[in-house]
Amino acid sequence: MVLQGSPVPDIMTTDQSARYRPTWDLALDPLMSCKLCLGDFPREQMTTISQCQCVFCSLCLQQYVELLIKEGLETTISCPDSACPKQGHLLENEIECMVAAGSMQRYRRLQFEREVLLDPCRTWCPSSSCQAVCQLKEGEVALPQLVQCTVCRLEFCSACQASWHKGQACQDNMPIITFLPGETSSFYKSDDEDAPIKCCPKCKVYIERDEGCAQMMCKNCKHAFCWYCLESLDDDFLLIHYDKGPCRNKLGHSRASVIWHRTQVVGIFAGFGLLLLVASPFLLLATPFVLCCKCKCSKGDDDPLPT
Repeated sequence: MVLQGSPVPDIMTTDQSARYRPTWDLALDPLMSCKLCLGDFPREQMTTISQCQCVFCSLCLQQYVELLIKEGLETTISCPDSACPKQGHLLENEIECMVAAGSMQRYRRLQFEREVLLDPCRTWCPSSSCQAVCQLKEGEVALPQLVQCTVCRLEFCSACQASWHKGQACQDNMPIITFLPGETSSFYKSDDEDAPIKCCPKCKVYIERDEGCAQMMCKNCKHAFCWYCLESLDDDFLLIHYDKGPCRNKLGHSRASVIWHRTQVVGIFAGFGLLLLVASPFLLLATPFVLCCKCKCSKGDDDPLPT
């Protein structure tokens, strides 16, 4: 007995055909190039920045974002392409899809710290055990004013972050005053050299040093200075500052590493000087030809068009 029924269609639907694409069809898909690693990847392994439409491989973009968050160099993560025509930035939801929860929490904290730093009506409590955000009076922002932290009740000056000094001018390079946890009415004044927290001598942002050498660089203003005496090291490429004076031999590196650093710096400058010395005769010889070509071009522009 033969059963009659609806015939089986020979053509699959559009969704089925898209789902069951043959392997040779997938191999024909064009590969996209990543501007960071210069590798070629399929479209599903690439990520497009919505603001500027620049495309990078997902792994490179993720490593780029995680590195910037870890270093804390930027609160606004820009497009990795330095020649990006739109100078785009990654949105917060794009960053959240790339990094782990801990990195995203650090990124939001860096953003908040930057907002407080740029807000003239807010400041940080100078107590290392508190670090709450305190509000200033809007009409007296330009003048030193008494600020009382709402969390630890510490009273300090809004200008120099020291304990409140009514009727007295702020002092420069004051010793760090730290509010000890568990004590409600006493302060601890640490020596300048042993203080774990100091102010950047240029932008006055608090910096904590837990390890490393004495050559410090402020992440906020990129100012290089000595941790012990706060003297500027912006122009001291050879670190001569640690060869004499009160900071002698306090850099924190061995003498051999300091000599190797100076040898590298001197070698770089000597290489540039030698290159300039070798290239100078060729530049002198090429100068007449360049001037001659320039004169011919200008003369050609001045000639009237033939009639």
